[in-house]
Amino acid sequence: MTTMSEPTLASPSNPRIKAAVRLRDRRGRDTTGLTLVDGARELRRALDAGVDIVQAFVCEPLLAGEDARAALDALRRREVSVITTTEAAFAKLAFGDRSEGLVAVVRAPSLALDDLVVPAEPLIVVIEGVEKPGNVGAVLRSADGAGVDAVIAASPRTDLANPNVIRASAGTIFSVPMAAAPTDEVRRWLVDRRIRIVAARVDGALDYTGADLTGAVAIVVGSEAEGLTGAWAGADAVTIRLPMLGIADSLNVSVSAAILAYEARRQRDGQRPTEAD
Repeated sequence: MTTMSEPTLASPSNPRIKAAVRLRDRRGRDTTGLTLVDGARELRRALDAGVDIVQAFVCEPLLAGEDARAALDALRRREVSVITTTEAAFAKLAFGDRSEGLVAVVRAPSLALDDLVVPAEPLIVVIEGVEKPGNVGAVLRSADGAGVDAVIAASPRTDLANPNVIRASAGTIFSVPMAAAPTDEVRRWLVDRRIRIVAARVDGALDYTGADLTGAVAIVVGSEAEGLTGAWAGADAVTIRLPMLGIADSLNVSVSAAILAYEARRQRDGQRPTEAD
């Protein structure tokens, strides 16, 4: 099989390097529909998911471990354009000290709510107004582990194609179906599909272990600073709380999402407690 390799890029000012670097900014991502994947594990998971890899940059002296070499081999097997660089040029692309010698430009997946496909009785996690890419990535990682069917970002304050979201998710962003839309559209989408809404609030009516998280359900969590907006109130929404027994009044949103997703998984696996418990 022919390897699509190109001459080594030595200058950090090379137009290809500069074009890729612009994808660190949201404007560059929104304009092109592209984003960056940094890291061997993340890149391998993108490849496994069939993500469209536009091109990749590699600095051979910096390749770290078997995972990185396996990712590079996979890129070349698929005849992706692999551009070799010097360390000086790659430093312009690299994300600080965590670089593994590989950065890829990929086409960001669709986040349109109407494109989201879920099973008949889905378990969905909705995150409203979450701003920090690290928190979004951590929610995705927990959702992947707990077998959540989709994650929906309601009125997000960061774009889900942010390279830091991809990195924080450990590449699970490519395995968990996702969508993003304004809060009112997300709520309407859930109601139209008869997906029950279970909203986590500090003043929730039920302890989280007492709520039914089986069947078609959406667990809704908000940002640590502001919580959920009033859009999630109403008779058609069950409110739940996580007990806070110390001096803090809330948990990090990614921690709350993880606890609730795994409680839902426990219930859905037939382990709901009985009165005797």
